[in-house]
Order: sequence, then structure tokens, then C-alpha cells
Amino acid sequence: MLDDNQLRKKLLQIDGYGYKAYKDIKGTYEFSDFILTVEHVQGDPFAAPSKLIAKIPQLVAQFPSSLYQSKSREIALRDYLTRQFERVAQQISSYRGTGKSGLISLVRIGQEVLERTAVFINTQEVEVRFLVGLPARGRTILGRQAAQMLGEDVPEIINHTLKYKALNAQEIQTHIESCEDADYLRQQLEEKELIAFVANGSILPRRSGVDFRPLKEDVITFQSPPSLEVEFSCPNRGKIRGMGIKKGITLIVGGGYHGKSTLLRAIELGVYNHIPGDGREWVISDPTAVKIRAEDGRSIVGVNIASFINQLPQGKTTTNFSSTNASGSTSQAANIIEALEAGAKVLLVDEDTAATNFMIRDRRMQRLISKDKEPITPFIDKVKQLYSDYAVSTILVMGGSGDYFDVADTVIAMENFQPFDVTEQAKAIAKEYSSDRIPEGGQKFGQITARIPLGESIDPSRGRRAVKFKVRDVDEVAFGTEDIDLSAVEQIVDPGQLRAIALAIVYAKENYIDQRKTIPEILDRVMMDIGEQGLDVLTEFPQVDLALFRRFELAAALNRLRSLKVF
Repeated sequence: MLDDNQLRKKLLQIDGYGYKAYKDIKGTYEFSDFILTVEHVQGDPFAAPSKLIAKIPQLVAQFPSSLYQSKSREIALRDYLTRQFERVAQQISSYRGTGKSGLISLVRIGQEVLERTAVFINTQEVEVRFLVGLPARGRTILGRQAAQMLGEDVPEIINHTLKYKALNAQEIQTHIESCEDADYLRQQLEEKELIAFVANGSILPRRSGVDFRPLKEDVITFQSPPSLEVEFSCPNRGKIRGMGIKKGITLIVGGGYHGKSTLLRAIELGVYNHIPGDGREWVISDPTAVKIRAEDGRSIVGVNIASFINQLPQGKTTTNFSSTNASGSTSQAANIIEALEAGAKVLLVDEDTAATNFMIRDRRMQRLISKDKEPITPFIDKVKQLYSDYAVSTILVMGGSGDYFDVADTVIAMENFQPFDVTEQAKAIAKEYSSDRIPEGGQKFGQITARIPLGESIDPSRGRRAVKFKVRDVDEVAFGTEDIDLSAVEQIVDPGQLRAIALAIVYAKENYIDQRKTIPEILDRVMMDIGEQGLDVLTEFPQVDLALFRRFELAAALNRLRSLKVF
């Protein structure tokens, strides 16, 4: 193994050479208190940055084992260290030439605490994987600047962020305990027959549509209605009280701009833990909750949507429905069935992003257009059956149709971002003002059919590359020659999740898609492998920028692959 002085000597020797000479520095180097590996060297200053790995022995890092003794604590600590490394790296990094020259970075990080591949920790060492833009002017190596980056800047970042004594011990403890308590609350939901919990004092509004930090001015903190208030006793912070949303059908109603969608958005992201100070640290949701919306134009492949849509013109079947350009109603029906196929036990729906004709068909429309001329069975007639037949609960934001009062178990009215339990009033109104609707769609929800994907329809290759994919923000993956549009899959919150999902599709094709296993069985196998071996199981070489996803988002990506074919 070479040392840091030999690395510096190499960099000075190639100063002024063509960029490809940087390939000479690949290898492992011993610094005074860590080991640095140059894993991958970029081809030119405009290419994806070089990948480096640093390993700091615990004799140097000195993180107490109590901080990572459980999976929950380990993920929280890794998240904290990732944020610290990225923060200091941004402060130290400077522009040093062309393209990505001078970059030192990990990953872009949001408010959610996710399991990522940037930092690892165990009793032997701390490992950090990071990106470096090796400096050049044009395509001419700036060797002296590279020597400063790797010989001075990287050690400084490590000294400030990956050694326990250099960090704020109380801040670390708070970060870890907050996540541990959130995980505990999520595990306790089932015992209390709840599907979501929103703690008193939570701050739900965000600063803007592109700034997801909590609102700072004119803040109204959340306070549960007394009738819906529940209490938990957390391992670290002790007792916590807030609003519990029970299993069944829950309506969130209220006037425009009073916080209905804000509450639902917090609940849909409650499947993830959040950093201390986010305001939603204690908004906790059932881990199987899936946001459902209409999605005009999406691809649908072999989905049994007959529970919602039947008797199409020209006798087109809906038990094995496919479309390259789905309508709002057919896409929403498919989104529900696909979520149920993947194992969702909670559906989240906002009327603002739903297809109106899918959600409701009132008595007047029933009189004008008879059922034998209307293929769509509206959600209002299926939502109760979903719960009675499959134990699937639903939370609905509904400001425009009181007909849903007839099927709701709980009705929460939002007024100036405060919740009120108006269940009894809603039921009284439903009794006094009958909707006179005729229930449609039969007495049972219908069959949920598990499909078998065909491996040959999943092709990640492009040109001479056996696997080629590119992530565009959190909206789209270029997968082989196909584009997978995930802009309507709202519970993807990190580009690293998309990268991991693309790799997971390839992994599933190589290992489990065998024309026998159903999509749920494939999801089970992939997620079990990740759970046992981590995200590294998806790749041949260590990756910097992967983040853990749920089975539902993996299924969503697979289902939106336009080349997909199923049995």
C-alpha cells in the first residue's frame, strides 16, 4: 500500500498532462489516520465525478457503540454523518478549473432520514464514499490543485465530520433518539389500530413548493381534537400525545387553503423518518401507505381493473387491461390495483389530483346516464368493500362531495390548519339530507390478480452498454432505451431512491424474474435481499449515491416501464 506522500508525488508528476493520466492514481493510500481508495477516475472534467472511499478506524473515530447498536440507531447515525460530511464539503470545496473540477460531495439530502450508501459504521471503522471532481483546465490536469484537494481538503473534512470528538455529542444523540422514537411509534400503530399519528405541536406547512423546510413565520402548530387524541410512551422522549387516525375510512374536509392537502402530504411522507427540527418528526404513518392519484397518459400492462371499470365499448376486457395512454379514471384504477398487488394496506387520496368521474357519480347523473351505459364504478362504492374484504383503509381529502359522509368512519375538518372532529355532524347531515344514490358495483370489491412479468420485456441495455440508466431529478429514469416517468409517484423523495430502484429492476431481472414468480413474490425476494445484505447487493462495485426505497415505489417503476409484458 502506498502512502499519502506517494499520492501527492504522483499528482505532481502528472501536472500538465492530459486528463486520462489521472487513471494512474487509482489505488489505495495510507494517510496518518485513515485509508483512502481511489475507486473510479472520471474520463474527463465534464464526466461523472471520481469515486473515492475513506475508511477511518474506530480507534481514531471513537464513536460509542451505543450510538449504532440497533438498526434504527445505525441508520440515524449514518444519516447524521452524511449530512455533516456534505455540509463541510460544500464549505471547503471550491471551483478549481473546468467542469466539475474542485467538487467534493456526497449526495443531495432532503428532510427525510433514509438508509443510504454514503456512510457506514461498525465496531471496526467508519467508511465514507464520496465524489471528487479532479481538477483540470480544459483537459489538462491541474496536479498541484488535485494534491491540495486529496492531501489537505479531504483530511480536513474527515477531521471535522467523522471523528466523534469533533462533533456535537448532544446533537448526535438528539438525531438518533428522534429517529428511534419515530420507528417505535410506527411499530406501535398496529397495536392501537391506527394507520397514522400526528403529534401535538407538529408544524405541517412548508416554506414553499420547492423549499421543504418547515414554515418559519406565522406558524400554527398542530393540536389534536380531544376525541381523537391518543398517547404513546416513547423510549427516549417519554410521553407524546397527538391525533390518531384509526383504521377504516377517514375524510379530511374543510375550505380551500385551510390545510387539508398539507395534512395529507405530511401523512404520506410519514412513512419516512424526518430530521429533528423538520416539524414532522412525529407525523408517523403505516409503512404500507400509498398515495393514489390520476395519471393521464401512463402505461398500464395486464392489470385487472374490473372492480372499478367494466363493460367497455366494443366489449374490451378489463380483467387484463392494457393501455399505452391511460385516461384519468383508468390510470387511477390501475394505481389502486397495483398498490394492492404490492401489499398496500392504506390508500391516500386527494380529490385535487383524482379523476372526478372515478371518485363520485351522484344521483342526478345516475338518473341521466344509466349504469348499463357507464363502465366506471366510482370509488365511493368500493372504498367500504376495500376495508371489509381486504382490510385496506383509506384517508381521503374531500372538499367537494358530501356523499362520502355516508361511507366515512371518521371526518376531520381542517380550519386554519387546525383539525376538528366533525364525525357526528357529518353523520347527522348524511341522515338528514339523503344523497339518494344507488350503490353500484355489487356487494364485493372483486379480485386482486397477481401478475407474472416476462423477463425479456425488461431490457436495461443501450447500444453496447449491457446496463444503462440515468436519473433525472426525482421524476424520471432513462432505463435502457425507455423513459420511466415517475412524476406522479409522490412518495419518492430522493434521487438516490431512483438510482437504487433502477438497479433493483436489473437485479430482479437477473435473479428472480423467471416467468413463474408473481410481482409480489419478486418484490418479497428483492426487499429481503436488501434487508439482509444492504443496497450493495444490487451492484458489483460500491456506490456513493443510493438510498433505500419501499417495495411500492419499486413496483410503481416496474409498472410504468412501457416495454413491460406480463402473463
